[in-house]
Amino acid sequence: MEFEELYEQARAVLAPKRLSPWAESGGVGAAILTKDGNVYRGVCIDTGCSMGFCAEHAAAAAMITAGEHVIEKIVAVNWDGKVLPPCGRCREFLSQLAEENRNAQVLVKEGVVVTLEQLLPWDWREAANNNSQ
Repeated sequence: MEFEELYEQARAVLAPKRLSPWAESGGVGAAILTKDGNVYRGVCIDTGCSMGFCAEHAAAAAMITAGEHVIEKIVAVNWDGKVLPPCGRCREFLSQLAEENRNAQVLVKEGVVVTLEQLLPWDWREAANNNSQ
């Protein structure tokens, strides 16, 4: 699957909506393509006291629920259709789900693809392993 189709999968779940005076959802959509060729999608949930989560987390939760955890490609899309790179929290979260995820291709802006490892060049796990030797 090419990024154009994965982008359309992420865009298809965009549905900004006010859930309550303190929460809204759907302003960012994400799509994950797994090693097995399946696509999982999710949207963000934003809350007034920062207890929400990103669209990438929601898509990853759907992936884990379905029994998968290795990511081939991922893309997130803002409410206006622009590609968003994953935030630092999402980068770290996705990298810890499987060692192979460091090689996942990430669309960070239109026409620019990098690996998750390139977004996390200084892995804290390497430092922790070096310090214990």
